[in-house]
Amino acid sequence: MEDCLFCKIVKGEVPSTKVYEDEEILAFKDINPAAPIHILVITKKHIESLAHLEKEDEALVGKIYGAINQIAEEHGFKEKGYRVIVNCGKDGGQEVMHLHFHILGGKKLGEKIV
Repeated sequence: MEDCLFCKIVKGEVPSTKVYEDEEILAFKDINPAAPIHILVITKKHIESLAHLEKEDEALVGKIYGAINQIAEEHGFKEKGYRVIVNCGKDGGQEVMHLHFHILGGKKLGEKIV
């Protein structure tokens, strides 16, 4: 998508502080962090949200969780714990319509959500 912020980040048109990258996934620090550690993990392929996953994209979600685990290990917060959030659609709180996963950590997070 031409006007998608995350697609522009993938193309290098908008700067980001990358923490992980492979052929299908990019992870970078959130510019408005909600916790001391706030990393966004995105698909390089434009997928609007979880609701827009195609059958051929399902393995990519598993790969994303593997990358999240690797990021947590490499950045030293795996053992203390962290939260992964995926917002889906406007009513679900999704602000950028490109599939992305929030990793939050670096402090004891608020009460249990569910």
